[in-house]
Amino acid sequence: LQMLELQVVGGEQAKNKDLKEKLKRRKRFADERRTQLVAALQQSDEDGSDWVLLNVYDSIQEEVRAKSKLLEKMQKKLRAAETEIKDLQSEFELEKIDYLGTIRRLERDRMLSQQLLDRAQSLIRRDCNYSNLEKMRHESIWDEESGCWKIPEPVIQKTHLP
Repeated sequence: LQMLELQVVGGEQAKNKDLKEKLKRRKRFADERRTQLVAALQQSDEDGSDWVLLNVYDSIQEEVRAKSKLLEKMQKKLRAAETEIKDLQSEFELEKIDYLGTIRRLERDRMLSQQLLDRAQSLIRRDCNYSNLEKMRHESIWDEESGCWKIPEPVIQKTHLP
């Protein structure tokens, strides 16, 4: 009796492996489709958009009203995006003007330093290592830790005649 029950419960094809596999695949596909629909519904709730799902309208005026509301929402989003773009562009423009002003100021400071060096170089003794600015630049080393240049100490080279 139990053997007959096992054969009858589940139908004639209770032991058919292909049929069981087919049912499992269908169930898996149905579960995936359900999760996709749930995700689409959640996204439509977050976005506030009604156009993800098909709507059935009783009249054309009702459809026009619904589409008009959707159009207004999209226009508001568009205006918000346009104002955001304008704000970013104006902020970028202000930063650009600030950077250009900084570059100009630094260039003037560099020119002043160069003119001072040119004037002072003629006053330095020829037997001092500071008389050759190019050689000093090559001997100078940038120190990352202190954030400044390490310049060689001044040395006067005395020449001895035999």
